[in-house]
Amino acid sequence: MRIKWYGTASLLVEGGGTSLLIDPFLKKYNQKLPPLPVEEANRADAVLITHPHFDHFLDIDTFSGGKKVYVSENGIAHAKAMGFSTENMTPLSAGETLQIGALTVKTYQSRHCKFDLWTVLSVALDPRTYFRFSDGVEILKLTKKFKIEDDIYAFEISHEGKRVMILGSAGKDGGTDYPKGADLLVFPYQGRTRMHRYMRDFLRVFAPKAVMIDHFDNSFPPLTHTVKTKKFVPAALKELPKVRAFVPKENVWYEI
Repeated sequence: MRIKWYGTASLLVEGGGTSLLIDPFLKKYNQKLPPLPVEEANRADAVLITHPHFDHFLDIDTFSGGKKVYVSENGIAHAKAMGFSTENMTPLSAGETLQIGALTVKTYQSRHCKFDLWTVLSVALDPRTYFRFSDGVEILKLTKKFKIEDDIYAFEISHEGKRVMILGSAGKDGGTDYPKGADLLVFPYQGRTRMHRYMRDFLRVFAPKAVMIDHFDNSFPPLTHTVKTKKFVPAALKELPKVRAFVPKENVWYEI
C-alpha cells in the first residue's frame, strides 16, 4: 500500500490495483498552494468523505463522475441542496465494512476538533483577516451551509496485512474502541494551539507504527494559517520512541 497527500485533508490511497480518493478539495482560496492534480485524482476507483464540511466536500462534483462516493446521509442532503449529482452517492455510517476492489474499509465514529479560544482569537485579532474580509465572509457562509451532525468518520483502510488509519479532523469519540497498531496514522494538524501536545493523546489511543500529518496548510485564508510543524516529530517520538513520524510533501508517494 501507498499514500499521497494532495494538500488540506485530500489523500489518495492505493493498494492491490485499487485507489481511493479521500476528501478532495481544490483549494481555490489560496492560489499559492500547489493545485490538486485533478486528472490523477479522477482515476481513483471510489471517493470516501470523512465528513461533509466544505473543505472536504465542496468540490465533490469535480471528482464524482461515474464512480461511487461514500458519504453520510447528511452529506447527500447537502449535495442535493447544492445541486450536485447524487446518483452515485452511497450513504455511509459508522460501523460499516466496505470492500472496494482490493481494499477493505472500516468506518469508525469520530468527532470534529473543537477550536480552542486562542486559535479563535489569533484569527479575530490578526490584521490580515480584514485584508481578505470578503473571502472570510464567503467561507463562513459555506461553513454554515455544510454543517455536520454526528456524521464524521475515521477510516481504517487495509490490504494484505497493512493498515492505515485516517482521521478527517483532530477529534475522537469517547465511546468508540479504535484499533491499535496501524502501520500509519494520518493526523489532521490544525484547529488547536500546541498541536504537538494535543496530538499525544491520539498517539496513546491509536499506538501506530508510523504517523504523518495533514490539514496543516493554509488552504482558506484569512481564517486559517500554515501551522508550524517543527515540534511534531520530537513530540511524536517522545510519546512513542519507535514511531516513524514525518511531515509529508504534496504530491509525493509514501509507502505504508
